[in-house]
Amino acid sequence: MHNPGIATPDRFPAEERFAMGAQYIAGRLSRGTSGRTHAVVDPASGEEVLTYELAGPADVDRAVAAARAAFPGWAGATPGERSDALHRFAAVLADRAEDFARAESLQCGKPLKLTREFDVPGTIDNTSFFAGAARHLQGQSAGEYSGDHTSYVRREPIGVVGSIAPWNYPLQMAAWKILPAIAAGNTIVLKPAELTPLTSLLFAQAATDAGIPDGVINIVTGTGREAGEHLVGHPDVAMTSFTGSTAVGKRVAEVATATVKRLHLELGGKAPFVVFDDADLEAAAHGAVAGSLINTGQDCTAATRAYVQRPLYEAFVERTAALMETVRLGDPFAAGTDLGPLISHVQRDRVAGFVDRARGYARVVTGGEAPGGELAEGAYYRPTLIADAAQDSEVVQSEIFGPVLVVLPFDTDDEGLALANDTPYGLAASAWSRDVYRANRATREIKAGCVWINDHIPIISEMPHGGYKSSGYGKDMSAYSFEEYTQIKHVMFDNTAVAAKDWHRTVFGDR
Repeated sequence: MHNPGIATPDRFPAEERFAMGAQYIAGRLSRGTSGRTHAVVDPASGEEVLTYELAGPADVDRAVAAARAAFPGWAGATPGERSDALHRFAAVLADRAEDFARAESLQCGKPLKLTREFDVPGTIDNTSFFAGAARHLQGQSAGEYSGDHTSYVRREPIGVVGSIAPWNYPLQMAAWKILPAIAAGNTIVLKPAELTPLTSLLFAQAATDAGIPDGVINIVTGTGREAGEHLVGHPDVAMTSFTGSTAVGKRVAEVATATVKRLHLELGGKAPFVVFDDADLEAAAHGAVAGSLINTGQDCTAATRAYVQRPLYEAFVERTAALMETVRLGDPFAAGTDLGPLISHVQRDRVAGFVDRARGYARVVTGGEAPGGELAEGAYYRPTLIADAAQDSEVVQSEIFGPVLVVLPFDTDDEGLALANDTPYGLAASAWSRDVYRANRATREIKAGCVWINDHIPIISEMPHGGYKSSGYGKDMSAYSFEEYTQIKHVMFDNTAVAAKDWHRTVFGDR
């Protein structure tokens, strides 16, 4: 497919950059050996950006072997040495920020202003944070807890980490997985989504250029069924970190169980957006539009279910719909574009299916269609507001992963909070109120890993990100993430050199 209104050439020279292949193993690019190819497609135009050879099990084996070989040296480096390498890494990323922004926009369809102002700066900030964190990997204080013995705790790296990242935030998700793992002294093999490998490969190349040793970071680009399952089940991989849907997360857990791996799962979300009747209506409406349409709604933390107390309900629906209608769809590289396409035509059609089925039981207030004209060839879908759906309906309970917000009324505070918790998910949520007691109650009672008050979507490197319930377990970012990638060892000294003899005598008598 080709859209003459949105031309791909010269936006990012992917064919030149990755002429040697889309696998990055032991510090160099190589071709995959599965015997099959895959195309990276610009979702705004339908044009192929790069065709590459997919990784197969043999490539995963090579990458794991490279990571395993690099582990002793990297784990044996001092925290200061790892910190210095990560600081250099952050500087290289900053120097190449525009390349990363363009590559991310091209493969994902994100507006360039979003990748320039959010994805890339956030990744550089994450790198700087973990450069500092690398020097603060602490155990516990030593002490005598049993007679004449001294005990203390060591925190140690786990080994080779096998990680799988999604297509919605390929650069940031790669960073969230790679940085805490290597800061703690592990080595890693990352499988990016086959739709969006470009920035993960650039990220690994930048690490090499910053002086991080070959084999510490490896990238294998293949399908989940072939490369992903082989990576998760590999006996030399000590930990698996996965971000993606809950359904696939269950499969990852099943495969990992065979080798008793440590698991870190960041899964689906269906974030509630609870608006109490004393909220600032204008702020809430703007927050709902920004929170639901970020990354074209392809965000596990996006606002998807707005529960609005009845006195504000109709006004909220009206104002939010009006704001959605001002959002400008267009070329991701154009300065005036607010919203880009979905990742693919398959995803657009999936989103449209949810909306079309909802017409039979709810009110589609605005949107609900793909645009025509010069955008017709891209995977675009208009911002959509659905009102008056039932709590048990598909659009309320299922993750749509598109630019769709569903709005429902509630009467009492008890009801609003109960509805917010009434899905299997628990990744993120927000509550809107000018009453500190109401807001504080919401933070206590909403079952989610993050609850924003009078805002929705911002994240920071110093604070954790991760879910409750079917949204998974484990944390990204922050010191909590850093600890995920370590294991704890109890060390115990006999201070007298006679305790073992005394213990033997107690158990077995004099011999």
